Amino acid sequence: MKNNTYDFMTYQGNNLQALGFSAKKAPTWSPFMFVCIVIALVCYGLVTLYSASYDEALRHGLPSSYYFSRQIIFALLGFFVFIIIRWIPMRWIQRSIPFLLLLSLLLMVLTLITPWGVERLGARRWLQIGSLPSFQPSELLKISAVLALALILSKWDKQSFYPVGASLIIILISALLIIGQRDYSTTLVFLLVALALLAIGGVHLRYIAMSIFLLGSGAVVFLFIEPYRIRRVVSFLFPNIDPSGLNWQVQKSLEAITSGGILGKGLGQGVFKLGLIPEVQSDFIFASLAEEMGLAGILIFFVLFIGFAFLGFSTARRLYSPHPKQRFMALATFGITFMITWQALVNLAVVTALLPPTGIPLPFFSQGGTNLFVMLCECGFIYTCMIEGDKEIIAYE
Repeated sequence: MKNNTYDFMTYQGNNLQALGFSAKKAPTWSPFMFVCIVIALVCYGLVTLYSASYDEALRHGLPSSYYFSRQIIFALLGFFVFIIIRWIPMRWIQRSIPFLLLLSLLLMVLTLITPWGVERLGARRWLQIGSLPSFQPSELLKISAVLALALILSKWDKQSFYPVGASLIIILISALLIIGQRDYSTTLVFLLVALALLAIGGVHLRYIAMSIFLLGSGAVVFLFIEPYRIRRVVSFLFPNIDPSGLNWQVQKSLEAITSGGILGKGLGQGVFKLGLIPEVQSDFIFASLAEEMGLAGILIFFVLFIGFAFLGFSTARRLYSPHPKQRFMALATFGITFMITWQALVNLAVVTALLPPTGIPLPFFSQGGTNLFVMLCECGFIYTCMIEGDKEIIAYE
């Protein structure tokens, strides 16, 4: 006799098939196209970063290729791990997730309370151990938390509240550690991704609404306990109050974007990167891209990101099924794709004055080796799901 868990999973699978979420074998070109898009994004980002950062490096007495060289090292390391992940069995990845989550939490604590934690621009977000390059443990925590949530929800039969409670505890602890590093914007991005994953995983809307209310209330409290966050919101709502202060970057960013025209000023010919936009190689690198590449470069940028999002979300949709292994791959792929895509949208909204200034980098483009390395590892996982998912679908057929 079938048990209740099997009956529920079969019932859920039939509903998903009725809604068009039936498991289908992916077109043979999907994994290949995904790899091509990832390589194109990385190469486009490296070229843009070099053009945007060489003046900043020279003004600090560094070689013109300083930021580019560091970024390309992390890119090569990321592609190396991308290849390794492809050959790691999915069951090994699933078994390693709890250890990965514990490791990332430990690294976050070490960043906050030990001398290894490095403070830059008033934020303690980097960990420097010996002669190793500094890195941001929050990047590791985000992906490990997403994978942990996907693993828990993939095995949930909706007959126990324990998985939901465990998921909320992981979300809360992770969010508190990230906000403890004074990284408010990353905390908000992570919370939205986590809540979206809960919704896709089947958590009832009333629990989602309660979580949004509780976490949103906490976000508002943390917003108003830091004066600089209040100033950012006020300057966003009333830009004429301090045009030469907090709004300077945004105003110059808009000028740079509009000055690019259709074809841009040419690679390396931009002028706003020459000190007019501070730290342009970081959060405002899109402004430099738009100035030098123009509308044509912007269109290429959007085509690549839309292709990335389409392949990621379509893979998650295709893999979602009653079988726990496939559901895990589907939920994890959705969470990773949503996190990268949403981070890009938030960055673009800040650069174009649609959101208050935040410290969210542009995926694949902004300076930040840890961010690029972790994203390439995430892309390696998505690629593995594309390949392994087809094998699972064939096996279940």
